[in-house]
Amino acid sequence: MSSAFPVIDRKTVLVTGGAGFIGSHLCEALVATHNVICVDNFSTSHVSNIDGLLQHPHFEFINHDITQPLELERYPELERFRIRIQGVQEIYHLACPISKRQFDEFRIATILTNSVGIKHILDLAVKYKAKMLYASSSVLYGPRRPDLDRASETTPCFVDHLTPYGAYDEGKRFSESILYTYADVYKLDVKISRIFRTYGPRMKIFDGNLIPDMILAALDGKDVELKGPDDARVGLCYVGDVVDGLLKHMRSPVGSMLMNIGSDQDERMAVVAQKIIQLVNAEGSRVRFDPSPAFFEAPLPDISKARSVLGWVPLTRLDDGLRKMIDYTRSKRHLL
Repeated sequence: MSSAFPVIDRKTVLVTGGAGFIGSHLCEALVATHNVICVDNFSTSHVSNIDGLLQHPHFEFINHDITQPLELERYPELERFRIRIQGVQEIYHLACPISKRQFDEFRIATILTNSVGIKHILDLAVKYKAKMLYASSSVLYGPRRPDLDRASETTPCFVDHLTPYGAYDEGKRFSESILYTYADVYKLDVKISRIFRTYGPRMKIFDGNLIPDMILAALDGKDVELKGPDDARVGLCYVGDVVDGLLKHMRSPVGSMLMNIGSDQDERMAVVAQKIIQLVNAEGSRVRFDPSPAFFEAPLPDISKARSVLGWVPLTRLDDGLRKMIDYTRSKRHLL
């Protein structure tokens, strides 16, 4: 499928959730060669993530809730991108409220985003005959278990939908079903990237996330407390590598719909915590374990498909990524 709109100058790309953690890094990567329309409503993101882009001539921000219809032609600030003539060639759909500490506050918004919201964005893809990439999640595979240490794209999804987290977990699975149906009926080129645990600068640092919480404790000279057993493991992919994977997935051939994007390197949480303590030089900090709340230990991704089809593998060493995350946390913890 090719766009029905001629590309006069640069391609025009729509990024929903573009002011979020991953979305803002994606916008930065795209704006070098594309016109970028960033759509966000700041429900769980922050304007500081896109501060450096707001004056860029090929970037425009639209404050909009995607649970409401989106008509790009109504925005006079987009006239320079000639939407009426050129349309939109690509859509990266990352919008979804995500907050560990305030999850209950956004449950209705989450379920609406993962149903009505994705329908509105797919309607734009149909209108412009645009390629569309959806940021799905590894939560669809469920927790790591004896029969599932690594998940491939053919691994059956396991989601307990009747839980407080069903708005997100089942919402992601339902969104994939909508995408598949639209692609089949309207012959859209749709990509579904199942993203595994990601870390890096612009990750929210006071929201109960694993890596920021470890770093904050070490910076304060406190013990790093890990929720779970002392042998708990985790796969960690740096945000720059994830963005590279999304860009390559969007450029992949028609038919490569589903792709795992994440790190297949198994890391013991205790080792990661000790690395952070050493990098921060927190001599008084120790690693402690609290086994009472069960830690969600996700399976590692099988990324052999991404390696063979996209030529993609994560390249950032854990120590290098942690240093960048520590620098970011150190610079922002007194401001946010």
